[in-house]
Amino acid sequence: MKKIFTIFLLFLGVLWAEDPTITVVNSGVVLPKIIVKDNSNISDIALKRSFYNIIVNDLKVSSNFDVVSDAAEKSNYVFEYTLSQNGNSLNLNVKIKAGGIEKSNQTYTLNSIEQYPFLAHKSIKASVSALGLPPVEWMDHKILIARNSSSKRSQIIMADYTLTYQKVLIDGGLNLFPKWGNKEQTIFYYTAYDNNMPTLYRYNLNSNKAYKILSSGGMVVASDVSSDGNKLLITMAPKDQPDIYLYDLNSKKLTQLTNYSGIDVNGNFIGSNDDKMVFVSDRLGYPNIFLQNLDSSSGAEQAVFHGKNNSAVSTYKDFLVYSSREANQYGVFNIYLTSINGNDVRQLTANGKNLFPRFSSDGGSIVFIKYLGAQSALGVIRVNANKTFYFPLKLGKIQSIDW
Repeated sequence: MKKIFTIFLLFLGVLWAEDPTITVVNSGVVLPKIIVKDNSNISDIALKRSFYNIIVNDLKVSSNFDVVSDAAEKSNYVFEYTLSQNGNSLNLNVKIKAGGIEKSNQTYTLNSIEQYPFLAHKSIKASVSALGLPPVEWMDHKILIARNSSSKRSQIIMADYTLTYQKVLIDGGLNLFPKWGNKEQTIFYYTAYDNNMPTLYRYNLNSNKAYKILSSGGMVVASDVSSDGNKLLITMAPKDQPDIYLYDLNSKKLTQLTNYSGIDVNGNFIGSNDDKMVFVSDRLGYPNIFLQNLDSSSGAEQAVFHGKNNSAVSTYKDFLVYSSREANQYGVFNIYLTSINGNDVRQLTANGKNLFPRFSSDGGSIVFIKYLGAQSALGVIRVNANKTFYFPLKLGKIQSIDW
């Protein structure tokens, strides 16, 4: 049991939170100025104010604009929108002007008013694309969070990246380690405990039904899904021995990939053909990242040569991002970016406790957990823009996230 507890420490992150706000660090080059004009006339003042704040924050997070608030200040762009409500539906018209010339005019409809943050995110994503600026395709993607609801009980919730929208998807019992199962974000995997037996489930958001995949003593966690959605990398410990397995969803075939006497967890596909994986192992006497071909049960190679406590990893194509404990700095963990094709390592955070990084779908952003003393926040790193944004959380105790 001591080994299993140690394994769970490699997976878990704990958060506390406040109302969504935003902070920017590492500001970059001079950006075109944009001013936001709200022409909405809706009776719900709280909704009107929140929607405006999300629009402004999204423009900042896109890292394509310098948002100005003074109408008298000269701006390159004007972002003008009208939000209207019809029962439980919202309609949004967005016009973007440059020098008095209309560059974009788009209208959106949302039939679920409580999901209004996604309406704002979608409009910014489309507006950025219409202007031919670096895309933010991830912006309206949903985040899965496992959080404690009471003693030995946890929920799976779905949220937007600002954590303004939150919806409980799975409740009752102990539900952990959610992982998106497809690009459309209509399927996800999670671990639940059936009569104290860890069991992996596949949940379909369209049908709102969960389907059992497999069970295992000790632990069972789906840590990654192949790009085609047909294969899973699973950490299992049927004999108190955590190893990584490949599970084919079509054939139901389970193949053991590692066979080490210590701890092997958190497998992630890597490479253009998903023919390799990186994973966390203590085979050097401390947690570190290793690389292995999927067609080989031996020959794991050390993938990261920086740091001596690298306990979380995420991948995008040939790149990997990981959290690392800093030497001689008690409690300091930073996020680093590297590639399996080179030795360059890029530090993405500067100080404090930064854990559990996850790549966005386009690889251009990374979400992670930032601990701020007794508080914590969701961090979003815009890699190419060299900017980081923080959103304090108000969610209780969090075990894990997926983007």
